[in-house]
Amino acid sequence: MMTTAAIALTLTAGIAEPCPMACTGDTYAAPQTSLTTVAYTAKKNIVEVAIEAGSFSTLAAALDAAGLVDTLANGGPFTVFAPTDEAFSKLPTETVENLLKPENRDHLRAVLLYHVVAGKAKAEDVTGKNAWATLNGQRIEVSTRYNRVMIDKARVSQADIEASNGVIHVIDSVILPELRTIPQVAESAGSFATLLAAAEAAGLVETLVGPGPFTVFAPTDEAFAALGDTVQNLLQPENRNTLRSILLHHVVSGRVYADQAKELSEAQTVNRSTLKIESRDGKVMVGGAEVVKADIEASNGVIHVIGSVLIPE
Repeated sequence: MMTTAAIALTLTAGIAEPCPMACTGDTYAAPQTSLTTVAYTAKKNIVEVAIEAGSFSTLAAALDAAGLVDTLANGGPFTVFAPTDEAFSKLPTETVENLLKPENRDHLRAVLLYHVVAGKAKAEDVTGKNAWATLNGQRIEVSTRYNRVMIDKARVSQADIEASNGVIHVIDSVILPELRTIPQVAESAGSFATLLAAAEAAGLVETLVGPGPFTVFAPTDEAFAALGDTVQNLLQPENRNTLRSILLHHVVSGRVYADQAKELSEAQTVNRSTLKIESRDGKVMVGGAEVVKADIEASNGVIHVIGSVLIPE
C-alpha cells in the first residue's frame, strides 16, 4: 500500500458540490475549474505506482491480460486515466470477464489504450483542450461540469499522481471506445444501406473492416437516391471498377477529425484523387458536399456523413 508519507493530497481551493441552478448566499462556493491534485516523488513507473496504490488491482490484471504491462512500465512518457477497482465494478460482471478472455485480447487492448495518452499531460494541460488522441487512436473528450472535470462520462477524482515515466489521473468510471468497425457502425446507423451494398458489390467491405485507420465521407441513402438510375448501373458487375473508384474517392487514409479537416485545403484519397476542403458560412464542405454530421467514431477510423455522392474526375 502507498503510505500517507509517500503521497500528499492537496485539495485545491474552490471545490464545491454541483449547483444545478442559480445559487444564493453561501450555500455554494463560486464556480471554479479545479481538480484534486496529488504530489508524489516519482521514483517508480506507472505500473508500480498503480499496484502500490492498492485500488487498481482490476486495472493491473487487465494490463497483464492484454500484454501491456511492459509497455506502460518501460515506455513513455504516458498520461493514464486510471479507473479504480470500484470503477470496474460498475461494469456488468460478464463484460469484465469477457474482456479478460484470451480470445478478446484485442478488444481489451483497445479499451485499455483508450485510457492512455502519449506524453505527460498534467491537470492544467488536460483541461486546456477539448479532446485528446489516445493510443487506441480514438479521441477522448474533456469537459467541465460545475467544478468537476470529466473525461468522456468519467469524473476525475484525483489528478497529477507522478510516476517516473508519466502521470496518472484517477477516474471513477471505465471509459469505453467504439469497438465496432466502420461497416458495423454504418449498418447500425440505418441510413447507409446503399453505401454498404455498393461497398459489397465493389469488394471493399474486407478493406473497410481492416485495421486502417480510415476516414470515410459517407453519403446517406438519400444522397445516393439523388443519382437516380446511375446507382443501379454502377452496381452491375461490369461496372465494378468504376464503382470501386467512386467509393475509394470517399476514403482518406488515417483519422481526420472535423477540426483537423478545417485546417486543410485538400486531402488525398486512397485512390490518389484529391478532395477540396473548405468552410462556407460555418459549414465544412468536402469535394463540394456538405458535412452534415462529423466525427462518428469506429474502431478502425472515423466517419463523416455527407449530403451528396462525390464523383471523381
